[in-house]
Amino acid sequence: MAQRYVRVQNAEGIVHYGLLQLDLKVQVLDAPPWLHGRPTDLKLEPDSYQILAPSSPSKIVAVGKNYADHAAEMGTSVPDEPLIFLKPPTSVIPSEAQIQYPEVTQRVDYEGELALIIGESAHLCTPQSAQTKIWGYTIANDVTARDLQKRDGQWTRAKGFDTFCPLGPWIVRELSPGARLQTFLNDDKNPIQSACIDQMVFSPEIIVSYITQVMTLLPGDVVLTGTPLGVGPLQLGDRVRVEIEGIGRLENTVAASK
Repeated sequence: MAQRYVRVQNAEGIVHYGLLQLDLKVQVLDAPPWLHGRPTDLKLEPDSYQILAPSSPSKIVAVGKNYADHAAEMGTSVPDEPLIFLKPPTSVIPSEAQIQYPEVTQRVDYEGELALIIGESAHLCTPQSAQTKIWGYTIANDVTARDLQKRDGQWTRAKGFDTFCPLGPWIVRELSPGARLQTFLNDDKNPIQSACIDQMVFSPEIIVSYITQVMTLLPGDVVLTGTPLGVGPLQLGDRVRVEIEGIGRLENTVAASK
């Protein structure tokens, strides 16, 4: 099994980065792993911590319509270049946390995605150098208020609500190019989304290179790479699970906005 890098909070509220062991103990690092964090002598017992989202990014940059089948289901063609937008850091929640359903929307959709974790500052990168800036991989759900997206004509409000970016549960360093992404709803064993990540229109290194022509990516920033065919609505009480081979599963329930 690939090493799993986590971000956790102990009972005293202290946040640590660490390595999740097979026995579920966490080997604490002295810094975020992409900042060359080294193992310490501290180990956290399985019942002494809570898993957080694996990164605390300065920004989340996402790509729309990066699978041809999804672009078609949205009634549009594939863009000629990556279609990027931002989600605020306040939208991030960890696996097992609740997605809050805002009162102002009548339709909230799931969008299972592969997420990239940036390891070092990246500006004006070529695709070749952009690949070296990708430190690792995790899972995301680009939750979207679909009716507001259509109404506003731009996507900030629809994709920016608090809790609209479930992320995690951990980061792995390597991933097969043909890894399968699947999304499941409640107890249905049949996936509602299923695609291999190599079906992306724009590859991770092309996406990162493109973004860095616009803005500097910083260590710990998150890039969402787009969702495949099969997006659909969530209802209060639903449990949505996104799985990617070689990473694991990201699972969240849907609750009324507090």
